Amino acid sequence: MALPTTTPSSWMRGLDLPSRLFETGSDDYELYEEDGEFVLSVELPGFDVEDIDVSWDDGMLNIAAEREDEQRSQRRTYHRRFRFPKQVDDDGIAASYTNGILEVRLPVETEATTRGKRIEIEA
Repeated sequence: MALPTTTPSSWMRGLDLPSRLFETGSDDYELYEEDGEFVLSVELPGFDVEDIDVSWDDGMLNIAAEREDEQRSQRRTYHRRFRFPKQVDDDGIAASYTNGILEVRLPVETEATTRGKRIEIEA
């Protein structure tokens, strides 16, 4: 059996499969460290701040969003977890949501104890 010599997008086009099925990564977020804190920006266009839940539990940041679109009879969901390699100051975690972008700031602390906490989002 010969392997295809064309790009996957051209030979998969005839299979009638959604192209997102084969995506290997996602560019819906940006994570970096600056000035002693992690900064995570997540693109969540079309969600209201009430639709988004951000929580912190033992070094893991969990972001979930769900919205019912009654006009199209569709449900939109988003769920992603981020594990952080350094200790984070649980009480210093802050989140804001502006123009479809959720930004979470997580201050790094050298001797913090990790524990769970719900994080409020400012609109």
